[in-house]
Amino acid sequence: MELSFYYCKQGLCNCYMVGSDLNDVPGGTDAKSIPRDALVIDPGYMDETILDFIEGNGYSLKGILITHNHPTHIKGLPSLKRIYNVDIYSAKSMIMDYKTNVVRDGDTINIGGFTIKVVSVPGHSIDSVVYIIEHLLFTGDVLSAGLTGRTDSAYSAMRQITMIQNKIFTLHGNYIVLPGHGPPSTLDVERKHNIGIGLFEKNRYRTRHTSLSLDMLSTTDG
Repeated sequence: MELSFYYCKQGLCNCYMVGSDLNDVPGGTDAKSIPRDALVIDPGYMDETILDFIEGNGYSLKGILITHNHPTHIKGLPSLKRIYNVDIYSAKSMIMDYKTNVVRDGDTINIGGFTIKVVSVPGHSIDSVVYIIEHLLFTGDVLSAGLTGRTDSAYSAMRQITMIQNKIFTLHGNYIVLPGHGPPSTLDVERKHNIGIGLFEKNRYRTRHTSLSLDMLSTTDG
């Protein structure tokens, strides 16, 4: 499997494409003469350079994966849909004016030559999902290098971090973390050094400690 990365200046976000490896092409065959399956993840922007890359490398686009329905991650959809008759996969049934194939937590879907596992991690948005393809984690805005996704409430933050810990950090082995913004990371690094989760745990300990102290004080006064 081949991984390509595009930085979208407009939204300061990342767009990814995975394609079938050249090793899948029979020996002695011109790689560009046989279409190779490809997926696009979070098309925040599309231009001629990206489209030329798809066509010039003999890729056959089989699907578009959306990690969450925020504008900076989907602005390239109209361009892709005008050119390719390809399905969109999302936790939401509609993205812009396009119907999607709805994915749910725990789903394993096969698109072209790829097997994709879906993990729902709401918090940053209600439809946030992480896609697992082999050793790659496409995390959208849920998890990035050293940080977790911005949320609108303490409850959403707690929900998101709890799910990261229970659903993502418990995955066996190491993975490459490919976020919607910022540089890549690895799951081992994030398990040990993610600042957002570290602060959450520290504040949760303080809350428990304060609550315990107040309970003891109330008991003593009683």
